[in-house]
Amino acid sequence: MTEPIRYIEPTQSSGMKLVRRNMTGSIFMLNLLSFRKVANYTSHPELAPEQPISGAEAFQRYIQHTLPFLQESGGEIIFMGEGGEYLIGPEAEQWDLVMLIRQSSLESFMAFSNHASYLKGIGHRTAAIEDSRLLPLSELPKF
Repeated sequence: MTEPIRYIEPTQSSGMKLVRRNMTGSIFMLNLLSFRKVANYTSHPELAPEQPISGAEAFQRYIQHTLPFLQESGGEIIFMGEGGEYLIGPEAEQWDLVMLIRQSSLESFMAFSNHASYLKGIGHRTAAIEDSRLLPLSELPKF
């Protein structure tokens, strides 16, 4: 039996496709997140707590670290809520947390995501996440 594919970080190809979309104005990032039962700090042992914590707790540490950098770059959390199973969608797929992040522009998102001080805490996210989806959205004009 093969392991399911997990999506934790963007690829170089997906990053290039985002830039090529040439999105203007505010952009929104729809995050679907599934947490590990126990956070895995193997890739970032310098951030590991003394005692094991859950993926949800590690993600809370990521949010606390990240929020100042997000706000400094002109971004904000629009919505954060508990996920669950789909009403319409794959029955085997469910998400623990759903977030909608607004960023003032694609440029500000790119500056935020490459900020050296922000990146020092990204290991909390990596330790927390079992699987994720991140969908960049642009707002349509009202009709």
